[in-house]
Amino acid sequence: MPGVDDVFFALADPTRREVLRFVARRPDITASRLAGELPITRQAVAKHLAALQRAGLVESHREGRETRYTITPAPLVDAMSWMADVGAAWDRRLA
Repeated sequence: MPGVDDVFFALADPTRREVLRFVARRPDITASRLAGELPITRQAVAKHLAALQRAGLVESHREGRETRYTITPAPLVDAMSWMADVGAAWDRRLA
């Protein structure tokens, strides 16, 4: 099961963040459709989607001959919770 480190690693790349934004705005989008809207190749999109999938940020499902991608928000919630905990610890130290 992916963890917070996997999420931060996946989100460290600006292209992956852009791919994730597109998937969030357009559920069930295909890699080909993403490649048509981004300035990168379909092969590059597929690699970024694979990294996001390993981090648990997107999931894929087959529909006929196409693979469609949707966002999986739970890992983002976990990462935001971790950041909130760290921020709260710093607030207590600075108070």
